[in-house]
Formats: sequence, C-alpha cells, structure tokens
Amino acid sequence: MADKENRRITDVGTLKALGHPLRMKLYRALLVAGAATASQLGEQVDEAPSLVSYHLRRLADHGLIEEAEPRSGDGRERWWQPASDGVSVRGADFRDAPEKETAHLAFTRLYVDQRTELYRRYLDGRAAWPAEWNDAVVDAEGNLRLTAAELASLRNELLAVIRKYDEKGRADEAAGDTEGRENVAVHVYGFPFRV
Repeated sequence: MADKENRRITDVGTLKALGHPLRMKLYRALLVAGAATASQLGEQVDEAPSLVSYHLRRLADHGLIEEAEPRSGDGRERWWQPASDGVSVRGADFRDAPEKETAHLAFTRLYVDQRTELYRRYLDGRAAWPAEWNDAVVDAEGNLRLTAAELASLRNELLAVIRKYDEKGRADEAAGDTEGRENVAVHVYGFPFRV
C-alpha cells in the first residue's frame, strides 16, 4: 500500500461490513502491520485462521482490504493489506434515513468501545513500558465553552497537528530512523454536552 488516501465510507453495506467487532479489529491490525496473513492476524486476535480468512474476505468484498504481494516463500499463504490509509465515516452521510442513522450509531459505539479497550490494555500493562513512554502519555480533558463553528475549527487544527506528526514519523522511519519508534494511538473527541 503506497500513500493511498483515506476512504470515505458512505454506504450502509460497507459500514456494516466494517462494523463487525472482529472485522474492525482485523482492519486495525492490518493498518498497523501494513500486510499480514490470516494466520498472523489470527494469533493477534486469538481466533482460528479459517474464521479470520472468512472475515478478511468480507472486508475485501467491500474494497476495504486487498491482496498484497507475498512476503514469504510459502505460496499457500494469502497476504492482505488495507486498500487505503484508513477510513473516514461521517455522520452526515447517514442521516437521510432512520435505518442508516441506526447503523452509523452502532458502528460509532463499537469504534469507541474498541478505542477504550485499547487504552485500557495500555493502562493495565503500563508498568511494562519504560518511564520515558509513561511520562510522554497524555490523558487530558478540557471543558470548553465554544460555538459549533469554533469546535469545527478546533477539530481541523487538531487533525492537522496529528497529520503533521504522522507524516513526519513515517518519513523518518522510511529514512531509517526506527530506534525507539512504537505504534501510538491518538484519540480525539470533541462533542457538546449539557449537565
């Protein structure tokens, strides 16, 4: 996969395909790995390769992943890779019918649950990380008074900063600077609430 833009999901079929708990884990694992086999992914998610293969084919049916060039000499292994750098799902694309809005809500809840689980796993295992990593972790909350337009502006600025660091990290790694580099999850939520 070489510098493919995020794919914007606008149809319910694709949203439901990705909105399956195991498929979402497999898709995330492929984004991190770049390419993998069903056996490799099965070890990561603790599922049988045959079940993983089935779910990988469903993701491929919707164009979310694609076959990759083999990375080993075993011609029986089928390698998979993401078809894009990631996906983009916007609520506005699913508001025109109640069943579409319901599918989007279910997808979003699952996404948040899996993000939360990823952070919990870090918390449970943080003692195994060196102090420099634990000191670098951010866990912050701000309760701001904004307009919708200001929140949209804040979102755009935060996403631009994340993109900047992602591009720099990938470029540095491609140039051989791999020492001390780890996968880092950055989750950003900004939403209105009333007390």
